Amino acid sequence: MSFSKAKAQAGLFSNTLIWGGTFTIIKQALGELSPMAFVSSRFLLASLVMLPFFASPLFKAGKKQYIQASVLGILLYLGYITQTVGLLTTTATKSAFITGTFVVFTPLFQTMLEKRMPSFANILAIVLAGFGIVFLSSKGASFFGILQEVRTNFSVGDFLTLICAVTYALYIVYLDMISDSMDYRFLTYWQILLTAILSILTLPLLHFTGIEPIRFSFQPISIGAILYTAIFATVLTTIVQTKFQRAVSPTRASLIFSMEPIFAAIFAFFILGEKISPFGYLGSVFIFSAVLISEFFSKE
Repeated sequence: MSFSKAKAQAGLFSNTLIWGGTFTIIKQALGELSPMAFVSSRFLLASLVMLPFFASPLFKAGKKQYIQASVLGILLYLGYITQTVGLLTTTATKSAFITGTFVVFTPLFQTMLEKRMPSFANILAIVLAGFGIVFLSSKGASFFGILQEVRTNFSVGDFLTLICAVTYALYIVYLDMISDSMDYRFLTYWQILLTAILSILTLPLLHFTGIEPIRFSFQPISIGAILYTAIFATVLTTIVQTKFQRAVSPTRASLIFSMEPIFAAIFAFFILGEKISPFGYLGSVFIFSAVLISEFFSKE
């Protein structure tokens, strides 16, 4: 493996660690902010922080680049809004499981859109990661308790979260398709700025339709959460993903990202005192094994 590829994978792995930390932070902040108010504040701050450093490429990009980058930004926006609104009518356990299915959808979209079949090692890794996500989400209720819960109590929130998983899988593949053809600074900033604009426009729409009344209460916890998610989990991670994902296949990137629920569970254990079930540990082993198989046995 070349140094550039190793550097890219290390960057994507660091993203997963940062995203894993957001679970606990956002969970605490949502006691003070409504979900879309939080998303809007997060992306607005992120776009303002990046403005002095990333705005100049906006004036150099052509119409085709704006169209492609806008598609990517809309996918990013849809992923956040469907997951956030979905959490209003589904449990965190079901949301984590359904969102994690992007690991399965990504190679399907890679095959359909890029005509690139994942290797046998990556297919095996996808299966292991899928089972790992099931076990990590089960909370030890029963062997396949989470599957039974999803099958018998599939709500509107679950459906929205499934759209989030599909959208994020499309995002990963589409980013791979267009990232080589444009300045990563433009692509990074425009998708964050567009997500901020669309989130702000959505905020009053959800409020006046009664879906989600606007709730702002800027306390130390919510301010800290907005700062962390905007600067580290949005600006930094989007720069890293946009710049480095081009060096790896979408399928391998999704397998690296499947480590996120492991880190989320670790942060929740130490900060919130949430317990990890025996099935959760088994799921972590499965996911970690999937990443290792993809790393050492895949030729992609």
